[in-house]
Amino acid sequence: MKHPLKREQLLELYYFMKLNRELEDAMVRLFRQNKLMSGLYQSLGQEAISIGTAYALEERDWLAPMIRNIGAMLVKGFPPRDVFTQHMARLTAPTRGKDSTSHFGDYKRRAVGPISMLGDLIPVMTGVAMAGRYLGQNIVTLTWIGDGGSSTGAFHEGLGLAASQRAPIIVVIENNQWAYSTPVARQVPLKDLADRAKAYGIPSFIVDGNDVLAVYDVTKDAVELCRAGNGPVIIEAKTHRMKGHAQHDPAEYVPKEMFEYWKARDPIARFEKYLTDNKLWTEAGRKEILARIEREIAEDQKFAEESPMPPPEMAAEGVYCESGCHDIRPEWKRPVAEVTPPRSSVKSEWTVSNEDGYGEWQQPAEARDLAGAAGNGGGAAARPDGRNGGARNRKSKPARVTKSKGRR
Repeated sequence: MKHPLKREQLLELYYFMKLNRELEDAMVRLFRQNKLMSGLYQSLGQEAISIGTAYALEERDWLAPMIRNIGAMLVKGFPPRDVFTQHMARLTAPTRGKDSTSHFGDYKRRAVGPISMLGDLIPVMTGVAMAGRYLGQNIVTLTWIGDGGSSTGAFHEGLGLAASQRAPIIVVIENNQWAYSTPVARQVPLKDLADRAKAYGIPSFIVDGNDVLAVYDVTKDAVELCRAGNGPVIIEAKTHRMKGHAQHDPAEYVPKEMFEYWKARDPIARFEKYLTDNKLWTEAGRKEILARIEREIAEDQKFAEESPMPPPEMAAEGVYCESGCHDIRPEWKRPVAEVTPPRSSVKSEWTVSNEDGYGEWQQPAEARDLAGAAGNGGGAAARPDGRNGGARNRKSKPARVTKSKGRR
């Protein structure tokens, strides 16, 4: 690994992956008992993506999950009871019973709640990334999108904005090969969805989404690029959705051979083999992790089932932000004077090519020094593709696409 992990961290990765799966299995049982107030969208076979990408972030960084990224919320510190109570619409849920799906977040934990309209989280997280840079926080933001969602207008509009602003955002395309019942080949003429990055002149990576260590490693690379001001970055994680779109979908349109192929590459089984082959755990240690997971899920499920439903009079509360509903203030990590006039005012200087008349904005040295103090590419440092800050150069080198091979 380019970014090696300690034994304790490797075991923690396994804990989160297994917790993710066991939690969803418990949710399936509750769904069949008619105890959930919502649909249920499993991430079976895709746990390595949520866990590996979220684990590569730092505590200060922000993420925004989609419906199959419960594992990322666990890594961010959300306990299983938040997932149980949320889907059961209980008063003790993060949204206090006002939403019964995975639509919840927590600004203190640096987590933005999902948005049902696919692709819309990309411009939102681009804005979070730009705000963090403005405040001097040197943060990175990350969100996920499916293969089908990568064809939405919001996906491209968000990436267009992120690329032009060099926003420190990572967009993870979970290519599980099915947009509900539509195979990738029927909705886009690309084998590698990471190639979409070329249109924006930004770096991209392709990774085996069923190898948690490969996912972690490539995400660390992307985080370093963004932190250094060379974002945004696309990561395409190739995997397979091992269930239907949701519990109501039997996925009869998926060839049985595909299920068999990917079942043999189950991310948890592969990581268990890695830990065993490298003598990183004992059977007693494995059983201890599994016992901990079983205990935590049982306790939190019991808490959720015993929690009350919200009273009817709460329905009208929180519709509007009234006095005292929240207290959000900017967390400045740089002097405010750096980003306000007169210090933030610079002359607009352009260089026009004699070859094709194409214009390139040249950021003055004082602006580079000022903006660079914030990190995340606030200045005009060179990009991996040879561009500097400002208008796009048509003669730039193509965006980098790196393939990261996984382990069998």
